[in-house]
Amino acid sequence: MAARRLTSTTTPNQSTSQSRKPAGDKPASDARAGQSRPRRRRRSGAGRNQQSAGAEQQLEVAISNDDEVTETVAPDNRSFAELGVPDRLVATLAAAGVSTPFPIQAATLPDSLAGKDVLGRGRTGSGKTYAFVLPVLARLAASTTKRRPNHPRALILAPTRELATQIQASIEPLADTFGLRSMTIFGGVGHGPQITGLRKGADIVVACPGRLEDHVQAGHAKLGAVEITVLDEADHMADLGFLPAVRRILEATPATAQRLLFSATLDAGVDVLVRRFMTDPVTHSVDSARSPVSQMTHHVLHVQPDTRLPVLVDLTAAPGRSLVFTRTKYGAKSLTKKLIAQGVPAVELHGNLSQGARTRNLEAFSDGSAKTLVATDIAARGIHVDNVTLVIHADPPIEHKAYLHRSGRTARAGAEGTVVTLMTDEQVRDVRDLTRKAGIAPKVTKLGADHPLLGELAPGERTFVAPTARPVQSERVAGTGGSGSGRGNRRRRASGPAQQATGKRSGQAGSGQTGSGQATRAAGGSRSSGRSKARAGSGGPKSYSTSTPGSAARPAGAAAFSAGSRAGSSRRGR
Repeated sequence: MAARRLTSTTTPNQSTSQSRKPAGDKPASDARAGQSRPRRRRRSGAGRNQQSAGAEQQLEVAISNDDEVTETVAPDNRSFAELGVPDRLVATLAAAGVSTPFPIQAATLPDSLAGKDVLGRGRTGSGKTYAFVLPVLARLAASTTKRRPNHPRALILAPTRELATQIQASIEPLADTFGLRSMTIFGGVGHGPQITGLRKGADIVVACPGRLEDHVQAGHAKLGAVEITVLDEADHMADLGFLPAVRRILEATPATAQRLLFSATLDAGVDVLVRRFMTDPVTHSVDSARSPVSQMTHHVLHVQPDTRLPVLVDLTAAPGRSLVFTRTKYGAKSLTKKLIAQGVPAVELHGNLSQGARTRNLEAFSDGSAKTLVATDIAARGIHVDNVTLVIHADPPIEHKAYLHRSGRTARAGAEGTVVTLMTDEQVRDVRDLTRKAGIAPKVTKLGADHPLLGELAPGERTFVAPTARPVQSERVAGTGGSGSGRGNRRRRASGPAQQATGKRSGQAGSGQTGSGQATRAAGGSRSSGRSKARAGSGGPKSYSTSTPGSAARPAGAAAFSAGSRAGSSRRGR
């Protein structure tokens, strides 16, 4: 039996790669020239399983007798130009202030630019987006093929609309360098603009699997010309049950197309895609999701149920952006309403909102109109907002991977951040198991609303604003009601920013707040006609107290909060 050779090296950035070299002198990047793909690798043993946390940290590969595996570490001092990025892209990046590659980019770019299949693993916020956007643009620009109507040349799959939107935002300024056209495809918005964009021709399509399949089945998107396919947050797509759709999409692309897969973890669900669709992939692991982040501090606050809200209000009223996670959509909506009632500018993000409302709420959080975002795990993957200093697990997640991805919204790209988990008596054992599996050792503190630790976790003066009379975000309505529908309380359009509160704040609301309790329905609620709808906001109460337990009194006459959104926007997503 032929011997196998294994070599390994290490460097300070702690990134590793693993590749299977094809037999003979033919480079791996040229292996696609033939009519059929090379024989796929097989996994040995039980592979990855959920019972072993260690199994989540590496891909175990069975190697045939004449194979050679090389584990290397990419040097951390090479520039984009030295990694092979075209000069025009380097210049565009430099103009945007991006000059130094992150470790995941330095590790993967040489292989992806050479046309190899690549598996890239790096924690959330490690710079994976540019790691696949740059090779997609470079290889399309160097290709001799031209874009055609309904025939995208590159396909990037993402699990959520928000992630797809942010990937598109990263692509657009760089694509202009080469005159390449890109577009997004996802649900929650109308089909028409997407069909029009496909007919005009798009070099790059950034899509969620479900809506893309709709266009493929309708004949609007033909994937036979795809030269490179990217799967971002692949493990999340597996967790959400997207694997069947992803498999069908990949099967519709040419077998010789290059495939890049990026994720924070490479586990069992991802392994299915690797074995089925990737040819001799090179695996790079940089700053894995289970490795500690020195700039991130973890705290568990042991609270009683009646002090949970005052603690949340105190933390979120501090300066800076805070991201609060709940386990359910109803929980996100309810907590947002309570925070607004206490004077904390907050917006919500969850699956019951229309795409327009989700976009506006995320923009409000990004531009500072709302400094607190209350979200379900929809925001735990891929959504990047700069300078999130505090992540709060108002509801501890069930699974440790969800904890890591939620926490990864702060301390991104070398910045500092604090992660706080609220824990009640009934959750002690679950939280202990959760943090152990996540590989962290948080400081546990039993406290009430007046504890000085709250000021240390979220330093700065607490500020509050008057709650708005009506939801400032939009709602999604199924169908329309005519003037004869018999509904007396019809939906009104907001008149603009809420009026500033002028009176004393105890026992008195600002003008225009009458009826606010009737203006808000629970997310996903239904009218008597059976039409379901999802609202984006939560109305403020008619009155509220002047102080919050554990916080300084709020100044009277504070400006009312407006996220810049209008109730009753277009019923179709944009």
